[in-house]
Amino acid sequence: MLKRAVERNLEIIGEALNRILKQNPEIADQITKSKAIISLRNQVIHAYDNISDENIWAILTKHLPLLKQEINSLISQSN
Repeated sequence: MLKRAVERNLEIIGEALNRILKQNPEIADQITKSKAIISLRNQVIHAYDNISDENIWAILTKHLPLLKQEINSLISQSN
């Protein structure tokens, strides 16, 4: 259940970023691997059986903290 919840949250992050980039493409320069985040969302939704637990764990431990920093920086810039 926890694994599915994590994957669902990654889907939401990817969809949100996809919508943001459609409205403001310049943000792609400020978000590391923005296209990969959107690709992950598509992979989770459409090719569920192809995603390894190791890949999900690596995303959570290595890439999500950086994304959080970048988002916080964008929020700070907009204030």
